[in-house]
Order: sequence, then structure tokens, then C-alpha cells
Amino acid sequence: MSRTPLDTVEHAAETPDVELPWAELGLKKDEYERVVEILGRRPTGAELAMYSVMWSEHCSYKSSKVHLRQFGEKAPQSDALLVGIGENAGVVDVGQGYAVTFKVESHNHPSYVEPYQGAATGVGGIVRDIIAMGARPVAVVDPLRFGAADHPDTKRVLPGVVAGIGGYGNCLGLPNIGGEVVFDACYQGNPLVNAGAIGVMRHEDIHLAKASGAGNKVILYGARTGGDGIGGASILASETFDDAKPSKRPAVQVGDPFQEKLLIECTLEAFQEKLVVGIQDLGAAGLSCATSELASNGSGGMRVTLDDVPLRDSTLSPEEILMSESQERMCAVVEPAKVDRFLEICDKWDVIATVIGEVTDGDRLEIFWHGGKIVDVDPRTVAHDGPVYERPYARPSWQDALQADDANKLPRPTTSAELKDQVLKLVASPNQASKKWITSQYDHFVQGNTVLAQPEDSGMIRIDEETGLGVAIATDGNGRYAKLDPYAGAQLALSEAYRNVATTGAKPLAVSDCLNFGSPEDPAVMWQFAEAVRGLADACQQLGTPVTGGNVSLYNQTGEVAIHPTPVVAVLGVIDDVARRTPVAFQEEGQLLYLLGDTREEFGGSAWSQVVHDHLGGLPPKVDLERERLLAEILISASRDGMVDSAHDLSDGGLIQAVVESALLGEKGARLIVPDGLDAFTLLFSESAGRAVVAVPRSEELRFNDMCGARGLPVTRIGVVDGDTIELQGEFELSLEDLRKAHEDTIPALLA
Repeated sequence: MSRTPLDTVEHAAETPDVELPWAELGLKKDEYERVVEILGRRPTGAELAMYSVMWSEHCSYKSSKVHLRQFGEKAPQSDALLVGIGENAGVVDVGQGYAVTFKVESHNHPSYVEPYQGAATGVGGIVRDIIAMGARPVAVVDPLRFGAADHPDTKRVLPGVVAGIGGYGNCLGLPNIGGEVVFDACYQGNPLVNAGAIGVMRHEDIHLAKASGAGNKVILYGARTGGDGIGGASILASETFDDAKPSKRPAVQVGDPFQEKLLIECTLEAFQEKLVVGIQDLGAAGLSCATSELASNGSGGMRVTLDDVPLRDSTLSPEEILMSESQERMCAVVEPAKVDRFLEICDKWDVIATVIGEVTDGDRLEIFWHGGKIVDVDPRTVAHDGPVYERPYARPSWQDALQADDANKLPRPTTSAELKDQVLKLVASPNQASKKWITSQYDHFVQGNTVLAQPEDSGMIRIDEETGLGVAIATDGNGRYAKLDPYAGAQLALSEAYRNVATTGAKPLAVSDCLNFGSPEDPAVMWQFAEAVRGLADACQQLGTPVTGGNVSLYNQTGEVAIHPTPVVAVLGVIDDVARRTPVAFQEEGQLLYLLGDTREEFGGSAWSQVVHDHLGGLPPKVDLERERLLAEILISASRDGMVDSAHDLSDGGLIQAVVESALLGEKGARLIVPDGLDAFTLLFSESAGRAVVAVPRSEELRFNDMCGARGLPVTRIGVVDGDTIELQGEFELSLEDLRKAHEDTIPALLA
């Protein structure tokens, strides 16, 4: 893109007819014309580079903004919310002067092109968002979706993604405490690699991304800028994959976790000494994003000299420097008197740091190269005033037929032997099988504060050693439910994550989300997206859990085939004392098993319908948010008051999946009975929402039943923890040994 003579602002004004490659950079004709209108002239090559990456779908949310506004318009009142949507990550008050920041983002397309680096740099990017808020990162989570488990390409993508997450996170010394792994053919060409992170700070340490104070210096620090990741996430994630297009391999960023670790410690020391006025990490869109967002969020303008950017490749053009998404870089705004000390700290940590500009008292972002001005823009037009599309959307013509294809009418087992066989088949299926082969590659306990990690219902971290104060996080999302009904599917994702947090004894506080969908140019996909956002916003309002931020990932499709709509929801909760947590595993023989909630014939989108019949149709389970709230209150109270020793939410796979997991983790069996009003099949496989199974010590049985009765929560005794088998009275008996083999052998065999 470099031209001779240098394409300065002055040169652009004098040469209006010069052709620029706006289409190759992902801009539409009317978008390019809008840039010309904003500037009153054609853009320079450097300005075009900035607008193209910042106006990409990934960075500007141009197709989703009109719907995402609901998260603000319907936001519930929350005393806990300290920083909401619009910053690098949301921040909530968890008590005792502590604040926690958390966020989930996607790195889907890069992880298909180059699984290891795509996943690794996804972790690196989300961790830098957490640092940029002023927090020390304390844990990561990774919700993952892959194609069919037995597809040859899954053997390429999955091991690389897992190695990338584990390699980067383990090197950073961050425990991986949660997430999920789902297989479905719809993700074959578009795996979903979502990454989340949690950070902890004191209230007074919160930092925001803004450049204020004329004369303050802009310092770029971290790794040198290279050619990797030019237009990476910003352009790579803004169109569908198509085999006819050239390879996008060069667009994938390359990560260095050891450099990131130094960056973390360097940044936190600078925060501790109050050296930083504003800060922004360099993620998608690189310097284009950092400079324009810092300037537009601040009180003045900014002047930057691009020649001062430390490079790995001296041949890079200014446009490439502005578009590069090289990893492990951050931008800080520092008062002149504090610059020397800031640079000293960077030098101590062996982090390259360079003053590349300063805050001005104007309102323009000006960037210079070789003495010429190559950018002169209102930074807000780059960072915030991009195009906003009200894409057409319509309920797809096939939706009614899909919902009419009722899973409740599928053939059910007619004998005890068939029922037993289907239980074994379910627990051995790829989605229900143990993910130990994957999670064992992650360090769960580094830093020594992990209280719960996979395969618990939610991960939990202690954040204060003296008091035991802790936070829990769960991520959930069922694309099969959302395909059947995107409004209900999004609410079920929130409900499950909310329930998973409460099951461990923590009180749900706030939400982050990662909304993964197909092409927004398809009215059917856009309808799915609009419905899911509406459903999530309505449910968050009712449950009192504000959305603090998140990510939209569109164009997840290959050719005409879109993924299932997959809204992934992360819920953060707080627990006063982690010693009061409730694990999944059965603890003691003789404890009584109780089923909380109502069990109905609800099999639409269920694991049973998928595993036994390879079927997707009907309606997903009904959503009852008030029941979810009541169930959570009961679970939290029971955990705090020592009334339950283990608890597990009921979701994918129903009651039998939950009981098998609790039994195998605790190495204790269970004897189950079919309660009045239910049949064995519905008891085992129904996926009705708003339910959990708990193990109650006999000494607490009366108190627990009284509490549930007083609050109006249905509670049914269904068995006892006992022996080394799982027995359903009058139907079948399965040894824990056989169940363990079925549960644990599947994934290693598929990936061997």
C-alpha cells in the first residue's frame, strides 16, 4: 500500500483521483464514500487502514449495535456494578474493598486457520483486557465448540487449540478453572474458541482507557511490532470462510506468553506507583484501535510519531504498522514528570518501552511518518462513529417445521435392558463423556487459590486468604436449544450459568457474554441474533444480573452453512467464605439424594434425542426465571448453612448424567427410586430447567425439607448415596467401574 511520494494528508488533498484498495481492506463502497465525506477529501493510505480495521464487523459491531443497546436500556439496578459496557472489561464490587473484572471474547476464525496460535493469542488478548482495567489476572476459562468428534479435521483443530490454551495459560501462571467442550457437525468449518479471564483489584485501582491531560506522553510498551496479525481478528472475523478465497494464514497473530508475563508485572508495578493516567491494550486493530480509542475517550487530541514504534520488521509500511495485531503490546498515557520512572520499571522487567506521542489540547488524532502527516482525523469517527446497520431479519421459513418435529414423540426404551443401554450410550457420548484428556493439559491450581475447577459446576477462586472471600464463574450455552428457539435458548444459557454458580454456594452478580452467530447478511441468522439478544436482555433484567460487557462473533459459517446460534453466557458470583462451597462429588455414604424443581417431559434439543436418535427438533425446555432465582436462593442458603454436602445442576443429559458425574467424582454409588408421578425414562433423561440434585446428611433432612417447603420449592427424595453401583430400583444396575470406562475412554479413543 505504500506509495511514492509519501501519501500525506496534504498529498491526499491534492490527488483526489488516486485509487485506493478500499474493497480489498473489507470496506463497502458506501462505507468508503462515508470516509471521504467525513474527511472532506480522500483518505491517505494510513487513514484508510485505520478506518478499514476499526469499521470492521469485529471492531465496530456495525450489524449488532442496534440490538446490543438493549443491554443498557434493560439493565437492572445493581449496587455491585462499578464499570459497565464500553470499557475493556466490566468491573463488579465483591465486598471488603475488592473489585473483580471479567470478560469473555472470541478467537474463532484464527483458531481454525492456525489452532495453536489462534487459541493461545485468544488467551493473551483477554488477559490484557483484564490488565488494562488495573487488575491482576487470577484465572482463565475456555468455552469451546468443535465439529463432529469423529471428523478427521477435529483431530487437527482440537489438539492444537487445547495445546495453545494450555501452553499460553500455563506459562502465564494462570489457573484454568472452567469452560466447556461441545462437539457438533455445525461447527465443522467454524470451531468456537471463546476465552474468558478474571482479575482482582482494590476499588481505588480501577483504570480506564482514556487519554487526558494535554502534554501527557503516549508510551507504547511490550513486544516489537511485526508483520504477523496484519488485519488479523479485525478482518479475519468479518467475513465467512470460503475455499475459493486466498489463504488467511498470515493474518493469525503469534503469541509469546513469557513476554506477556513480563508485561503483566511491569503494568501492575506502574499502577501501584500511580504512574498511569490512561491505558489500553493492543488487541484487534492494534495501534489503530489503541490510539483512536484513547484519544476519543479522553479530553483532547493526540499526536503520534510512527517512526518511533519499535519494529521486528523494518520493511513494514505505516499502514501495516497501524493494522498489525502483533501480541503482547499496550499503550499508556503518562504525565511528563513520571515518564522516566515508567521507563525505569519497563527496563527492570525487560519490556521495551518508547514514547511515541503526546496528548494535545486539540480534538484531532494526528500521526506522522518520516516527517509527513499521514493521519489527521477526528478520533471519534474512527473509534465510535462507524456505520450502524439495521440489517433485515426474518423468522426463517423452516423454523415452524423444526419446532413441529417434536422430540417428545421419539421412540423410547421399552425394556429395562434398553433403558440401561441408553444410559451407557449417553454417558459415553462425546458431549457427555469426561473431558479429562483436555482439561488435564491445563494447570488448575497454580497460584494456590483455586477452590473449584473442572469438572465442577463452576470454577471458584479465593481472593482473600484471611476472610475466605471468593468468586465463582460458570460459562454455558446450548446451541441446539438456541436453534430451536433463540429467545429461549439465550435465556436457558443464562439460567444454566446462573444455576451452576449458585450450586457451588456463590451468589450470581453479573454477566459477560460471547454471542457466536453466522452471517449477519442472512435475514434468518440476523433474526436468531436479534431474538437471542432480546431473550438475554429480558432475562438479565428479571434476574438482576447486568451485562457488563462481552463480544459478538459473526460470520461463523462456511459458504451458506451457518453454525447453530450459540450465545455463550458467563455468570460471575461471589461467596463470603470459600470453605462453605459445595462440590459436585458425593461425599459420604448414607446421605439422602433430593431432586429440586419440577421434572416434565422435555426432550427438545436434549442429549438423549441427539445421542440415541441423532435428532434435533421440537421446543427446548421451558424457562422459568423466578424458579431459577428461588432455586439459587435455596442452594446458596443450603451451602452456607451446611445443609447439603454435594450439589449438581441438571442440564445436558438430565438427572442420570448428573448422578453419574457426582458418583464417579466421589467414588460412591447411588440407589435411586422413581418417585410417584414420573416414569423411569422421564426421570433419567428429561432436561427440564430450574433443577438440581443434592446430597443431604441425614441430620439435616428435616431442616432442609422445611426450608424448601417454606419457600415453595418442589423437593423430591429420589435415593441415597450407597455402594459401588448406580441402581435404579426395579430397572437396572451399573457398576461404577463400567460407568467410568464408558465415561472416560471416549475422548482419548477419538483423538488417538
